[in-house]
Amino acid sequence: MGFNNLLGKDSFEPHTEESLQDRIERLGREHPPTFITLWSEISFVFSISMSQFLTEFYVSGFPVILPTLIKELDIPPASSVWPATAFSLVIASTLLVFGRLGDMWGGYPIFMGGLAWLLIWSIIAGFSINPLMLDFSRALQGLGAAAFLPTGIMLMGSLYRPGPRKNLVFAIYGTSGVFGFFGGIAVAGIVGQFLRWGFYFWMGGILTAITLTTSILSIPYSRSEKTSPSNVKMDYPGAITIISGLTLTIFAITQSAHAPSGWQTPYIPVCFTLGILSLCSAVYIETYISPDPLLPAWIFTTPSMTPLLLALLLLYGTWGIFSVYGTLFFQNIMSATPIQVVAWYVPIGVTGLLTSILEGFILHLVPGRVLLIISGLGALGSQLLLALIPLAGASYWAWVFPATVLSTIGIDLSTILATVFVTTTFPAAQQGLAGGVINSVLQLGVALCLGLTDIVQSGTVEQAGLARSYRNTFWFGVAAAAVSLVLLGAWARVPKATSDLTADEKEELMREAEEEQVSSIYMRDAK
Repeated sequence: MGFNNLLGKDSFEPHTEESLQDRIERLGREHPPTFITLWSEISFVFSISMSQFLTEFYVSGFPVILPTLIKELDIPPASSVWPATAFSLVIASTLLVFGRLGDMWGGYPIFMGGLAWLLIWSIIAGFSINPLMLDFSRALQGLGAAAFLPTGIMLMGSLYRPGPRKNLVFAIYGTSGVFGFFGGIAVAGIVGQFLRWGFYFWMGGILTAITLTTSILSIPYSRSEKTSPSNVKMDYPGAITIISGLTLTIFAITQSAHAPSGWQTPYIPVCFTLGILSLCSAVYIETYISPDPLLPAWIFTTPSMTPLLLALLLLYGTWGIFSVYGTLFFQNIMSATPIQVVAWYVPIGVTGLLTSILEGFILHLVPGRVLLIISGLGALGSQLLLALIPLAGASYWAWVFPATVLSTIGIDLSTILATVFVTTTFPAAQQGLAGGVINSVLQLGVALCLGLTDIVQSGTVEQAGLARSYRNTFWFGVAAAAVSLVLLGAWARVPKATSDLTADEKEELMREAEEEQVSSIYMRDAK
């Protein structure tokens, strides 16, 4: 395929005098030719964005109804963390597998299957009669989200070229996560105040059904399907070692805070050791053995990719700390009712909307490193405010309001920019991998940091009291945000998200240049 064909030669006939750079700039602003009308594009973006909304809905709202669930289902303290953690842990552990399935079979069937699966288990979760059924339902909900998160990014990333339009679309996608966070808390607050707790899951199921319906009607299957399986194969040894390694390691870290003898409880060090060995095996398999590694080593040699992913892991971890322990602090220490918590989190939606719209219009103008540093400062400031909040008589406007605004800025700027950067860096055939990598890092950050802060909170509650034990988790968040800020400031050199060639076009251009060079050498030698 020639380079001009990659750029869509036919679309340039009315612009015969157009330079290559002007052509790239124009394509970066136009809607993809797949969408005949603006409304078809809006419906598509809505459907994909709702997948992000639903994920955050089930992450953020659950801590609000957790106190009710503990009473209703008689959940013991040692098991109370698992309903909140299981969802994110399953997502983080299996995202890469579903991303690979998307690259193998196309994003459309995996995306739709994930939505349908989430719908089924959202309905079942609302009928849970004991802690085991609830944990099981939450874990299986996570499988649905793990299926549609990477493939949703895959579908968008494969349709939009680098440029302002892609920046705006991914900003909308990022905003949907912020609205999902607020929406989850709002629905959970209303349910906790007036209805049976099961309505939280059933309302989420209604939203999932709406998303599934609009997705069927709006996602262009002809562009996303694969008429035959691709040459990419499933990396079964890598999948097994990555899933088992992450699950066992996070399980050991989280459960250690509630095991009878802590780390001296036999199954804790056994699970932790097996988890670390599995992760080490995964590194060896992915680097030296697998012909189609689930997590290729070249990802981490891409400039700025490794520090960016590590920083995102910590940043999203602080978001998890804010959503879980912040909500618990507001309810248990500041005596806020569920409805008050909903009102207190209103700035999340407003700030997220304004930040995302602004970022969508300036991503191609402002260096990414500047936006990432602002993001790190926001997360640090939010955690610092929560760590210093007075234990009695604290003012919402002086402490909670600015912390909420800064936390939203901290996570919104970085995730939108990182998603644009990663999807632009990866070729079209690996957009499922791109979606898997970015979402794996985010969800793993939540699961890991909640596991570590659970150790901190549980280990200090008896000596320091409940309020100070919560504050200790916020100090952990301060440390995580500070490390993230250092990584972003020192090593995450992400360029402006300007209109550019796609990864496939750059590869084709290099191939043609190499062919021309070989041809010229051959002609010279022939003379």
